[in-house]
Amino acid sequence: MPELSYPQSSGVSGKGRNLGLVVFLAVIVVGIGYCSMQLVGDLQPVRGGSILPYLLLGVALLIALGFEFVNGFHDTANAVATVIYTHSLAPNLAVVWSGTWNFLGVLTSSGAVAFGILQLLPVELILQVGSSAGFSMVFALLIAAIIWNLGTWYFGLPSSSSHTLIGSIIGVGLMNQLMHGASGTSGVDWNQALGVGKSLLFSPLIGFLAAGLLLMILKAVVRVPALYAEPKGKEPPPFWIRSLLILTCTGVSFAHGSNDGQKGMGLIMLILIGTVPTAYALNKAVTPAETQTFVAVAQQTSAALARYTNGAPPSANPRADVEAYVRTHQLTPATLPALKQLTDVIAQQVGASGSMAGVPQGIVDNVRNNMYVASEAIRLMNKAKQPAFAPEDAKAIDNFKAQTDHATKFIPTWVKVAVAIALGLGTMVGWKRIVVTVGEKIGKQHLTYGQGASAELVAMMTIGAADMYGLPVSTTHVLSSGVAGTMAANGSGLQWATVRSLVLAWVLTLPVSIALAAGLYWVFRAVF
Repeated sequence: MPELSYPQSSGVSGKGRNLGLVVFLAVIVVGIGYCSMQLVGDLQPVRGGSILPYLLLGVALLIALGFEFVNGFHDTANAVATVIYTHSLAPNLAVVWSGTWNFLGVLTSSGAVAFGILQLLPVELILQVGSSAGFSMVFALLIAAIIWNLGTWYFGLPSSSSHTLIGSIIGVGLMNQLMHGASGTSGVDWNQALGVGKSLLFSPLIGFLAAGLLLMILKAVVRVPALYAEPKGKEPPPFWIRSLLILTCTGVSFAHGSNDGQKGMGLIMLILIGTVPTAYALNKAVTPAETQTFVAVAQQTSAALARYTNGAPPSANPRADVEAYVRTHQLTPATLPALKQLTDVIAQQVGASGSMAGVPQGIVDNVRNNMYVASEAIRLMNKAKQPAFAPEDAKAIDNFKAQTDHATKFIPTWVKVAVAIALGLGTMVGWKRIVVTVGEKIGKQHLTYGQGASAELVAMMTIGAADMYGLPVSTTHVLSSGVAGTMAANGSGLQWATVRSLVLAWVLTLPVSIALAAGLYWVFRAVF
């Protein structure tokens, strides 16, 4: 089997490739400048005091963006694998194109995936992310994910960054529980982990079966031999095939940005809230008019909850009682009265300030934590369908949850830009190993144009569907399994040595990342 060659590929001149590189670097420079200016502007009103929080902020942001950089080695490289391998686009141009659509995907993402993953973390670590335990958590799970991703990339294995990060989060949760025993700390939200695990487990199977089926349908309907041929030397495919492959690359890139790009964004927001809560704990884009609506909705929710408290006496510490419910998922007679009181406290704190931006610096972190706990409690009650609220009361309570999420679960545009830049740079540096694996080492024959298009189309649709439901999926798993499915459907045969390595990486990712993160969390807790 001839070895894939990259120089002078796709028929694009060296001048065109250099222009693509210049454009890419110019976008990076502009993006970095924009992010820096926005960050400095956000921090300007709260500067002063110790320099330590800003040092921790810088280190933590570098590690978080390092994770996204390595993510670009794996997941974004999959998006450009077919267009580079088939010589449809030169590598530099492919990376710029993919990076642009990744950025648009990140920019238009809802944030549901980002905050859905964070729900796996122990609640007390999220509420105290600025403490030594919080920083230990962030550093441990990010560094563990980076170590495993670099190792699998080095051997050219398309391992899942999503799988790795979730394993790291579980490792931190388990170690947190082991270190504190029955002292009231929480470990892993296994119900949430099960939902995430199902999406990661079934998405590769869907990719394998759906891509194989799509290829067979294509061969039955579109009887054009050129579509099912393998690349010939350095020659680009016919224009219409090239356009098809660029279109599917575009779709996968956009879907990847809207799903995978969110994982790092959620962690960056945790870092920002932990180090400079006065700047990022609450969404200052909420207008005074929206704030007044928020207060009115909170009051409506308090009145609705009052109908289910059964005259219970006030709680001495309402947030602690609501936190206990979030940790244990056990509804007690104290839960609803405490949630009502906490809602009243939130309405009073925000109402006295006039706007989210006007909440005093001294209590902004407390207000954010109150909102977070109340929102999580409502989410769990809705999931368990207990208690059974009347339709009108449920509507008011759900409206309150949506309002609190808007105030606390937000992602500034500069964070999205920073993540997109890190993904693009990672792809630029590390694309080649993954492209070779996807193009040449999964099947016994070279990847054909039709196989590449089928695998990418299925990946695009699977990731897009998961994004609609706020579920994380692995671009790597879906695309590589899709390629394997097309090879099987085409009768091309599979290189079982590669398949075994892919399966081994898939099986080992979870336990290894759990162990790495748990060990690092224990070490960092001792150091901090």
